[in-house]
Amino acid sequence: MFTLQLFSFLFSKTQEEPTKKFKVDSFLHTMCLHDDQLRDISARFQAEMKKGLSAESNAAAAIKMLPTHVRSTPDGSERGQFLVLDLGGSEFKVLRVNVREGMGIRRGGVEMEERSYPIPQELLVGRGAELLDHVSESLKDFLHEKNISLEMKHPLAFTFSFPCELSSLDQVTDQGSLLSWSKNFRARGLQGKDVVQALRDAIGRTGGMNTEVLAMVNDTVATMMTCGFEDKYCEVGLIIGTGTNACYMEELRHIDLVEGDEGRMCVNTEWGAFGDDGALNDYVTEFDREVDAASNNPGKQIFEKMVSGMYLGELVRLVVLKMATLGLLFAGHVSNTLRTKGKVTIAHVAAMEEYKHGVENTRLILTDLDLTPSLDDCIAVQHVSTIVSFRSSNLVAAGLAAILTRIKQNRKLRTFRITVGVDGTLYKTHPQYPKRLHKVVQRLLPEYQVRFVLSDSGSSKGAALVTAVAQRLASQKRKVDETLSLFRLSSEQLQLVKARMRAGLEAGLRGEGPSEIKMLPSFVSRPPDGTEHGKYLALDLGGTNFKVMLVNFKKGLQPSSQVYHKIYTIPLEKMQGTGEELFDHLAECVSDFLDYMGIKNARLPAGFTFSFPCEQTAIDAGTLVSWTKGFKATDCEGHDVVDMLRDAIKRRNEFELDIAAVANDTVATMMSCAYEEPQCEIGLIAGNGTNVCYMEELKNIKTTEQKKRQMQDDGSDGERKAGDARIQTMCINTEWGGLGDHGSLDELITPYDAEVDLNSLNPGNQRFEKLAGGMYLGEVVRQTLLDLTSRGLLFRGNVTDALKTPGIFQTKYLSQIESDRMALLQVRSILQGIRLDSTCDDSIIVKEVCGAVSRRAAQLCGAGMAALVEKIRENRGLDHLNITVGVAGTLYKLHPHFSEVLQETARVLAPQCHVTFVQSEEGRGKGAALITAVTRQKEEM
Repeated sequence: MFTLQLFSFLFSKTQEEPTKKFKVDSFLHTMCLHDDQLRDISARFQAEMKKGLSAESNAAAAIKMLPTHVRSTPDGSERGQFLVLDLGGSEFKVLRVNVREGMGIRRGGVEMEERSYPIPQELLVGRGAELLDHVSESLKDFLHEKNISLEMKHPLAFTFSFPCELSSLDQVTDQGSLLSWSKNFRARGLQGKDVVQALRDAIGRTGGMNTEVLAMVNDTVATMMTCGFEDKYCEVGLIIGTGTNACYMEELRHIDLVEGDEGRMCVNTEWGAFGDDGALNDYVTEFDREVDAASNNPGKQIFEKMVSGMYLGELVRLVVLKMATLGLLFAGHVSNTLRTKGKVTIAHVAAMEEYKHGVENTRLILTDLDLTPSLDDCIAVQHVSTIVSFRSSNLVAAGLAAILTRIKQNRKLRTFRITVGVDGTLYKTHPQYPKRLHKVVQRLLPEYQVRFVLSDSGSSKGAALVTAVAQRLASQKRKVDETLSLFRLSSEQLQLVKARMRAGLEAGLRGEGPSEIKMLPSFVSRPPDGTEHGKYLALDLGGTNFKVMLVNFKKGLQPSSQVYHKIYTIPLEKMQGTGEELFDHLAECVSDFLDYMGIKNARLPAGFTFSFPCEQTAIDAGTLVSWTKGFKATDCEGHDVVDMLRDAIKRRNEFELDIAAVANDTVATMMSCAYEEPQCEIGLIAGNGTNVCYMEELKNIKTTEQKKRQMQDDGSDGERKAGDARIQTMCINTEWGGLGDHGSLDELITPYDAEVDLNSLNPGNQRFEKLAGGMYLGEVVRQTLLDLTSRGLLFRGNVTDALKTPGIFQTKYLSQIESDRMALLQVRSILQGIRLDSTCDDSIIVKEVCGAVSRRAAQLCGAGMAALVEKIRENRGLDHLNITVGVAGTLYKLHPHFSEVLQETARVLAPQCHVTFVQSEEGRGKGAALITAVTRQKEEM
């Protein structure tokens, strides 16, 4: 009550005249920072962070931004028993930590036993080896006291709260090691050395212990990890105690000092050195300079000396001494005690700012300094303490605002929620500090949702959690790698695929009994030669869309073409209804296009690209062998698709169409590319499905004599010219998607492939296509993700309804996720779009799964292509073959790595062949028009 009356009296007095409290404000005006100054400091800190992260400027940067190699925060599934050494202050602790895995919705728990050991002053400034010997001997004492087995190997975590440069969790780099001591530590012989190895050596000298040092972490990192065990949003650690520091999870792509760009890594900012390069000179006061000059490390840790508990008491003492010397306090009396360094501590500062007893506490403290303070003196000194500690919280808030702003900008988020884990005696014991810090951060970042969580035994528990997380990630990585190894094809396996493909091609050509690869004649005897001209319709059915085109070819020195088209959707009920309904829909689309182009009365020749396995008996006749790609229309298989389309046109009775040729999309692609590139003799489809065609020697096609006669009647013999070997060839539609249907690829089939096949529309068929075709890759990925999740390796083991939904993971997501420009945040956004809530680690695993599945698909196509070009080379008796492949398909076109992997695989497996790949433009439709044009030219000759 007395203290409150004093404050009331002082407040009324200030209405009349200035008091010593306001003189303090004037005297310390440079310590009273307004928001614009704090934003300026925050911007300077952001600039220093960038310098520290860059390899080019790190050496000169004050803030070192040290990588910690901690790549993940806890997820609650960690478990194990660990020993922990915690060295960072005037005493150190040895602990036994038991991390229990969470059950159900619980995130686990941590049980600890600990003991503190003092560090004699002579060891702080003595030899580093003696300091670590003391640590090691204390560890052995703890093991005896707790009856912990000395024979059993114990994982050991080491909290070492000094700036170190790490190359891994358990190894310090040769270049950096311990960068510098702080907090009155000056032990000789450790700076620049591998501290972990030095600790191992000390444990070896002590003897009688079986330990394995698995991780060394900074106390700031340990604090973040401790709080992260309870709060999944905690990605920042903050120490405000004897010293000060901050760490946070940075995007790995921004950390130049570490290889790789996937995921995140905790960066230990070592922000206490902010200002060592002069960046804070205009905010450093005369009292800061005096504290720095009298410290153990002048010119170093400038920010820490303005902020941390080790120095705030001394700053208060120097201000009070100066004011007393100037006659502004104690009637000008200065005691010898007040002149003595270290006589005002952070505990005194905290006591002076207590809400109810602050003034009385201030009087007692000043009395202990051999002073006789008046009431005004006590209030003024209390106000000095408030200004000094308030400046500290303001500066910390400015630095923290810089870190939080960087995280939000990195992740390109509109709304931002994050938790800051905090530890340190200043934050814990000062009665006003936390509230001030929180308010200033909220004022500087009004749109951010920032929560502060006080760490419980942070540095010790956190070190154990870092080790537990590292073990969890290592175990998880091993199990994920084992799963993905099923998709990794060895050189021997690729050679096997090449051999099986070659055998399948030969067997199909012989036509003796059932063959996995159909090797269907297309009745296309030659590619275009540039003399094609006139207008042609092209109809293209190969998936969920039906494309109608008008192509106008112009001959000349530079042959050219004009293309007009319109795309129509094929409804699912048409795809899987009756054949008559499907072809009536196609006729309706053609009618609409003719109306659209105003050519309904013109009877144009048309080519029909029909991208399903057909057995052709003539250039304009093809019997559907089997549906693929999700089509299941009835009464079509075994029927001539050209006749079915002609019948539909007749039923419509609106227009006439001269369907002169039917072709597979693969053949059409080859013809389209051959129009521009004469060496093109192979067509490849790598899209929803996969297939290949090529120009085969007619003598190698062991078909019926009737088909040979049809080919001859088609005019091939009449066109033969001397030296023109193409007249003796025919384009073969391999339908290589059927490789494996009789078991030739069983060694490569994974459980995920088997599940995809079982749930497909045609189980047991098109096995090669289901390994390499885009229509199936997304589903293979989903099955793999489902298995990993059910085993607790992904999405925290949460098997959602979305993950159980067939088809939800579309193949286009593989192309997007594997893009080199795709940051993990965008990967998470894609996953969230299909209701899969992922962490950064989850996103990395998903990306790895996509990469393994798509790479295998590309390698399989490459191995198949190698078999084909080797066959062509041997057919022609050549030592070396130069040939061009025309390619179409969204997988080849849009996937960022598919084409490169396919080409490299073909090059390695067929070293005597130089294969050029050319992408087809408007390939299928334009190719059908070219086949029609070539056919018409034959008829006119």
